[in-house]
Amino acid sequence: MSGPVPVPDPIAFLAGTWSTRRQLLDRSTGTTGTFSGTTTFTPDGGGLRWDEEGTVCWASFRGPATRSYRIDPGGPGDTGATVTFPDGRVLCHLDLRSGTARDEHACSPDTYRVHFTVTAYGTVDYSWDVTGPAKDHLLTTVLTRTGAPSAPSTDGPGAPTPQDAA
Repeated sequence: MSGPVPVPDPIAFLAGTWSTRRQLLDRSTGTTGTFSGTTTFTPDGGGLRWDEEGTVCWASFRGPATRSYRIDPGGPGDTGATVTFPDGRVLCHLDLRSGTARDEHACSPDTYRVHFTVTAYGTVDYSWDVTGPAKDHLLTTVLTRTGAPSAPSTDGPGAPTPQDAA
């Protein structure tokens, strides 16, 4: 199946371990780089802890890199989720009911625009387009579920279950 794949419950869908591949581009200098590693979405208090670790190769640097976020379900009647930094500031909103989500995050002096697409039950593509006076970057990521089934069981049309996401 090719995407976008509708995801009614992003918390259940994302839970588990994913292989991570990212292409980095500084458009102002033409510098390119990569990140490769693992992203783990761990159930935590009704939401998920989002932990990423791996190796970044960028310009003259090659070494370990980590980052963490939190994903919490939306409020009553909201099937989306909110991604926050560890200190609670909102990074972006994530509503994958249509299989895609877009949002924008102002991080003065720059603007970060994100676009997520679920291209298969075991693959999520997302990119951050960062523009402004300080940065002109494009960060393109592919998450591939580790040990992903080819298609999940469903509770309803197109609804991945928590067992499929583990």
